Amino acid sequence: MTTKTQQGPTAAFIGAAWLALLAGTATYLIGLWNASMQLNEKGYYFTILMYGLFAAISLQKSVRDRNDGIPVTGMYFGLCWFSVLLSILLLVVGLWNATLAPSEKGFYAMAFLLSLFAAVTVQKNVRDVAALKAVNPEQSN
Repeated sequence: MTTKTQQGPTAAFIGAAWLALLAGTATYLIGLWNASMQLNEKGYYFTILMYGLFAAISLQKSVRDRNDGIPVTGMYFGLCWFSVLLSILLLVVGLWNATLAPSEKGFYAMAFLLSLFAAVTVQKNVRDVAALKAVNPEQSN
């Protein structure tokens, strides 16, 4: 009988996830700061980013909780999925109707998607490291 040791994410993977999150959000926000759009438009795109990040992290946590046997109500789980999809839809609608160059639209879309993916990855890494420390308190990362 072999025992499987639980391994957490490597330091390189954790660093890459944080770098992707910082690069995606910073790029998106710097683009907004330098954009020649009205303040209400900038607020719209900023709010979509914050809503999307929160929704993606909430969805990842809900999926992981269900996988670990922690109860998550169907309503909350559905709301998480709805929120992620809604944030993406709101970005698409905003960019579709924006008077931006196609390259700028692509810039915002890619920075947004990178940020959402990286937020999920960072959340997963944080949870994996915490779970590993709970199992092996003497092991530190």
